[in-house]
Amino acid sequence: MRPTRSGKLDHPEMGDALREARQARGLSLRDLADRLGVSASLISQIETGRANPSVSTLYAIAGELDVSLDELLFTDRRPFDGGPAPTARAGGSVEIVPPPPVQRAATRSEIRLASGVVWERLTTTTEPGIEFLHVTYEVGGASGANDVFQRHPGHEWGYVLSGTLEVRIGFDEYVLGPGDAISIDSSVPHRLANIGSEPVTAIWFVLGRTQFDAQTLIDEHRPRPDRTGGA
Repeated sequence: MRPTRSGKLDHPEMGDALREARQARGLSLRDLADRLGVSASLISQIETGRANPSVSTLYAIAGELDVSLDELLFTDRRPFDGGPAPTARAGGSVEIVPPPPVQRAATRSEIRLASGVVWERLTTTTEPGIEFLHVTYEVGGASGANDVFQRHPGHEWGYVLSGTLEVRIGFDEYVLGPGDAISIDSSVPHRLANIGSEPVTAIWFVLGRTQFDAQTLIDEHRPRPDRTGGA
């Protein structure tokens, strides 16, 4: 694996989280590989940190194990109630410390996937039911092999900053350039690929890909009616 810009290897915790989730479900390497249609060797290499999955393989793993991508990629997951995580203090007491609101460019959590794709999280901590990412598709990079599409729960929106991104949704094909945006029903098979001569950079927002109920999240942020007599 190549190091990130901070000099660290790409999230070695991902392999540990995958192994724990697989074993918790009583699956062998061969069992999981057969369900995904990949080799047991590939799963083993991902678990031991010798290989990173493609985007499409990562979606398939998360779906088969019924875990969120955040549980596989990051270790600072916020509680599902959306509240701040507790922090232990000296003396054994616990203090509730909300995450900082600003994510600095130099300290983004980053994961390099196979097939030339890099995800950088644009939030200081994982948000339940939401993914807000800066995505890079290197030259020739794609979410999966040419004939491999991905599908998952939720809806996603993308905005291209640079490069030329091909987006295939079902039987439809679109080419996006800088300034173009797209809205995708994520349950429809889709594939993303860099078809240009320079890296593609984009902002991607995904709602409801995890098991968290996205509609509940929307309802929680919807203005409440005035119960003191208003409508």
